[in-house]
Amino acid sequence: MSADLRIGELARRTGVSPELLRAWERRYGLLRPERTSGGYRLYSAEDERRVGTMTGALGRGISAAEAAKLALGGAVEQPSAGALVEALVAFDDVGAHAALDRLLSSFTLESVLRDSVLPALRDLGERWEHGEITIGQEHFASNLLRGRMLGLARGWDRGSGPRALLACPAGEQHDLSLIVFGLALREHGWRVTYLGADTPLATIDQTATTLQPDLVVVAAVDSARLSGQADALHSLATRFQLALAGAGASETLAAAIGATHLDEDPIEAAATVASRSRR
Repeated sequence: MSADLRIGELARRTGVSPELLRAWERRYGLLRPERTSGGYRLYSAEDERRVGTMTGALGRGISAAEAAKLALGGAVEQPSAGALVEALVAFDDVGAHAALDRLLSSFTLESVLRDSVLPALRDLGERWEHGEITIGQEHFASNLLRGRMLGLARGWDRGSGPRALLACPAGEQHDLSLIVFGLALREHGWRVTYLGADTPLATIDQTATTLQPDLVVVAAVDSARLSGQADALHSLATRFQLALAGAGASETLAAAIGATHLDEDPIEAAATVASRSRR
């Protein structure tokens, strides 16, 4: 196949900078240029095809190494919650961490959260509701996932982007979806301060007063945890941008107290918040 493209032309056609193209060539062997007698590299239509395949894979959330493997003709495992869930319900600590390791090495964090962690949480919740798993299995799974997600959250308050303060109100213990939201929001450049489960509204208010965040998110699965604190939430909403999230939140309550209702899944909600902040 004829090689007649200089790297600048290849960059123009693919929308990938020459610096990144050179990095992909060096790290993954993605490009296979021919050299002219003058020492110039020339690239072919096949090189252009591989770059297109790689950028398409990156856009689907596949990691750079796996995207390059796919572009070079290899097979890439699709993200799945199945192996993770089965390890969790079997109390298989090593297996669950190994499943997460494989996913995180092959896909972007957002992809792993969207396509594996959230489906795993839904699957486990449904199994628990139907009596298919025990409280012990649900607690084991929740604690393992919480620990791993918080490990990924290390340093998520660094940077210079907008700051979000995240918490669950007093009595609310279900915080995994809120952690996922925080991780996804961090991927959009936000800084995150996380107070976690079972946080009194007075503590949330005091922390917000200290930090002056761009957004406060209070999330609950139990609607009573929010509706029972309507006055305190209204007070918070008069001084800060407040959003309610989780199955216990509603558009009616949010409107009544002057807050925003995040009714999407955590990944989509993070994207919505980030989009609004750029307007």
